[in-house]
This record gives sequence, C-alpha cells and structure tokens, in this order.
Amino acid sequence: METAPPRALPTALASALAFGASGAVLVLEIVALRLVGPYVGVTLQVSSSVIGISLAAIAYGAWLGGRLADRFDPRVLLAPALILGAIGTAVTLPLVRWGGELLRGGAAPAVLLLAALAVFLPAFVLSAIPPMVVKLQLSNLREAGTVVGRLSSIGTLGAITATLGTGFVFVAAMPSSVIILSLAGLLALAGLLLGGWLRRDETHPDLPGSPRFRAMLATIGLLGAGLGAIAPTPCDVETAYHCARVEADRDHPGGRTLMLNSAPHSYVDLDDPRHLAFAYVQWIAAVADVLRPAGTAIDALHIGGGGFTVPNYLRATRPGSDQLVLELDGGLVELDERRLGLVTGADLRVRVGDARVGVAGRPSAAYDLVVGDAFGHQVVPWHLATREMAADISRTLRPDGVYVQNVIDYPPDRFIRAELATVAAAFPHVALIAPEDALAGKVGSNFVIVASRSPLPLAALGARLTRVEEPVKLLTGPELTSYVADAKVLTDDYAPVDQLLPG
Repeated sequence: METAPPRALPTALASALAFGASGAVLVLEIVALRLVGPYVGVTLQVSSSVIGISLAAIAYGAWLGGRLADRFDPRVLLAPALILGAIGTAVTLPLVRWGGELLRGGAAPAVLLLAALAVFLPAFVLSAIPPMVVKLQLSNLREAGTVVGRLSSIGTLGAITATLGTGFVFVAAMPSSVIILSLAGLLALAGLLLGGWLRRDETHPDLPGSPRFRAMLATIGLLGAGLGAIAPTPCDVETAYHCARVEADRDHPGGRTLMLNSAPHSYVDLDDPRHLAFAYVQWIAAVADVLRPAGTAIDALHIGGGGFTVPNYLRATRPGSDQLVLELDGGLVELDERRLGLVTGADLRVRVGDARVGVAGRPSAAYDLVVGDAFGHQVVPWHLATREMAADISRTLRPDGVYVQNVIDYPPDRFIRAELATVAAAFPHVALIAPEDALAGKVGSNFVIVASRSPLPLAALGARLTRVEEPVKLLTGPELTSYVADAKVLTDDYAPVDQLLPG
C-alpha cells in the first residue's frame, strides 16, 4: 500500500523559502570576498575562488537536497536545514579569522582553502532547500514545468535582490561580522518558526524537531556565534572596500602606518609631513622636487589617496599648490581625517569615486603632476593600467607635465615590463626608478614609472635620487628599452594584470 505524498506547502511559504535560501547564499558569497581579503588579498584569483567555491556548494547542495527529498518527507527536513544553515553561517567567522592567520598569503592552495572555509558549508546546506520545496509542490507531472519554473525564477530573484542589497546597502551600513551574524540569526529564527508551524499537525515525536534536537542545534549555533564574535579581526575599521587599521610607530611618536587588508599601505608622520618612510614615496617626492623650482606652487592630480602622504608632502614643500585627490573609498578618507591628521580645504580637495571616471572628467592640460598610486591590495586595478587610461592622463597634463606611477611586482617582473610598454605607448619620454636587485629580477619591489610628453629632467632627478635613504637606479634610454623587451601593451580589451603577477 503506497503512502500518501507529503502535503504541499502554501504557495507563499514555498516562494519565501526559495527566495530566502537563494538570497542567503548570495549574501554569503559577497561577504566572503570581504572576509578573505585581509589574508589573501583582493585579486581576480581570490574573486574567482570565492565564486567557484560558491557555485560548487550550490551544485552539490542542490544534488543532495534532491536526493534527500526523494527519500524522506521534505517537510521534516526544511526546518533543520535552515537551522544547520544558520550554524554554518555563524561558524564562518571563526573559521575564516583563525584559519586566515594560518593561511595568510596569496598562494593558490591557501586562497582556495580559505574561500571554502568562508562560504562552502552554509551555501551547501542552504542550497539543499529549493529542491526540497520543489518536491513538495509537485502535486502532478502536468504542472511540473510551471512549478519548477516558478520556484526557480523566485530563487533567482532572491539571489539578485541579495546581491544588490548586499553590495549597495549592507556592506556600506555594517561590518561584515554583523552581516554574517545577523544572517545566521535570521536563518535560525526562520528555522524555528517554520519548525513550529510544521509541527502543529505532525505526530512523530522523534522527528528532527524534537526538543532535544532543537536544544542541541541551538547550543552549537550559540557556540558558533560566540566564537565568531570573539574571533580575532585584523580591522580597526571596515570600509566599503578595505579592512583598515592604523598602527603607531613605537620608535617615532608621530609615526602612523596605515594597513589596508593587512598590508602596509602608507606611512604618515603627524608631526612632520616631510618625513617619508617608504622608499617609493621618497622616489615620487624626488620627481616632484625637480619638476619645478623649489617652493613653486603646482597643480597636482592624485589617483588614489591612501594615507595622503604625497599630497601632504606637496602641501608642506610647495605651499599654495592646488591638489585634487581621486579616492574610491570614502570610508578611508574619513579614517584619514580621524586618525592620520588629514585636513582638506581649498588647496587639497578629495573627490570620492572611481579614478578612471574621475580622470575622464578632468579638463585637458590642467596639471603639472599626476601621481598614480591606486591599488586593490597589492595590484594596480586593471582599468587603471591600460593604454587608454595612460592616454587620458596624458591629456590632463600640461605639455611639460609629468606622470609618476607606483607599481608593485615580483620576479620575473612581467607586469612592470608590460606597464612600462603601456605608458610608453602614450608618453614619448619614460624612465623607471627601482632598486638594482629588483631590476635584476632578484627581489620583489615597488617600481616608480616617470613619464612625460617633454624631455624629463633626468640629470636633476638622478642627482636628487642620490639623497634617498636606500640606493636606487634611474633606468632610461637603451637600458630601459632592453628591460621592457617585447612586453605587450595593456589595453581595455586585454589587460591580464593579475595573471602577469606571480601566483
């Protein structure tokens, strides 16, 4: 004698479960990028790993959910799945934050493992829910297409809503840890409410909704949430784009180091803006010093603000200069104002937004100096590294104006060579500042590209570079041509910036 099939859920409840479960997975996927960034960076490989792991979790979860729905009554499984998803979400924080300390770095195995810790378990469990809901709603095969299509579209709408809501609202309004713990709480509450509603007409006392089972799940969930709340965090402030921290210099009372995603980004001396600790900043300052006679005011455009070390240096050494900083992260600007002594005004203005868009909106022949120092972790964003971007920067410079760009690369130096070829496609006069060991391919380093449409003041620049703290070489002419060799020019159509850096 065949048993009667499980009763279908009310249409609104089924739709809500499909919508919510799919949306929760996308919230986890987006926030996972924020969680792993401080430990392994924010690169194309990291984004690809998180997306790939999320899709794997969705695929395996959907497969398991379908199998379980065929073997058991889905009404029995839905509430526990929501609660298990809540537990998996809650334990994400301690898993990533303690695991991140062990897996810190950009090696591919570490990236994949940390991405899996960040998203796989809860996404796997939550992705099992939609197939269970579909099975319950299939009263007859003649309506199978309609039911599957409707719930699939509702689930997709949930994913879209969660993606837009997380990217535009949640990340800007609250820290990642709050998003994760709030989502865990909502999933747990939904599971408890659903379980209570379903048990009203269930007669099986040993089903996974029994008090003992619920107590066990609640204990595990609370433990996971507690561990997440006390897990170490590398951030003082979590902005919309960065995990940021300011560290005091024990050897220099006024010194502060700005850490972005656990990497040292800027050094600021609160007492003396002329004190430049990082070598590459000293090189940029050397270019600025020989650009015009000492003390002469200039017009400068900065692509990336960071700790505003160079703008403050120019303000101190060239009073009256007019400077505009294009900084993507408004939260970082606020942190600079609170902790790093940034004071904006008529002579130093900040425009929050994407630098590519910002440069396109600047007038032609308006600047004496353009400084490119924008990074996503330790990588120049690809759309700021192309020939089209360099050409637009050239447009904004006066005929004798200078573009100076900071680049980080490691042996075999494929990216810096490509970026030199790219800048040279827009500027006829190019030079490179770097340590000799870096030019020989022995060590990773900052490289500073110097470019102009007019001949560069190479003699004055070379003399000024002899005064920096560490020995450095100014590479020009045939030596530079030999160094660049046959490197490809990066374009908007082809700019594999991440792939040019060593994995």
